[in-house]
Amino acid sequence: MICYAVIDTNVLVSALISKNDVAATVQLYGRLVRGEIIPVYSKESLNEYREVLSRKKFSLDVGLINRTLSTIEKRGIMIEPSPTGAILPDMKDLPFYEIVMEKRDDDAYLVTGNLKHFPKEPFIVTPRQMLDILDKNKAFEKIENLDLNFPKDFDVDAELREALEEKYGHIG
Repeated sequence: MICYAVIDTNVLVSALISKNDVAATVQLYGRLVRGEIIPVYSKESLNEYREVLSRKKFSLDVGLINRTLSTIEKRGIMIEPSPTGAILPDMKDLPFYEIVMEKRDDDAYLVTGNLKHFPKEPFIVTPRQMLDILDKNKAFEKIENLDLNFPKDFDVDAELREALEEKYGHIG
C-alpha cells in the first residue's frame, strides 16, 4: 500500500540527531529511506529542511544532509500547494499543513512532533502513530495476499466452532 506523508522538519531533525535506534523518528526515517513512505514536499519545505538541518547547533554532516534531501527528492512528490487560509498556532508550520491538504485525496498524512501546532485531525500524526499506521497497512496487505481457497459451501463459523469445541470441549 502506498503511503504518502509530509514530514515536519522537527521529525527529520530528531531522527538525524538521535543516538537511539529504536526512537520512533529514527525508525520512521529508516522506512522513508527504504521507500515505505512516499514523502510529499514543496520547494518551501525542502528549503526549510536544508536551512534547519544545516544549523551549527545540530552538527550534522553535510553529506548526511545532502543524502537525506536527495532521498526526499528522488522518492518523493513535489507539489505546489494551494493556500488554505488556515490560521495555525505557529504560522511557520502553515506550508506543511498546506502540503498535506493538497494531497488529502490520496490519504496523505502529516507527521510531526508538535501536534499542538496543528488542527486536531486524524491525518496529523506523531512519528509513533505513523509507524503504527504503516504496520497496520502491512498486516492488511499480507491478509489481502493470502490465497484462501475455501469451498463455496464452507461455513467458517461452523468450522471454527467445531475446531474450538474439539480443542476445549463444549463452548456454549
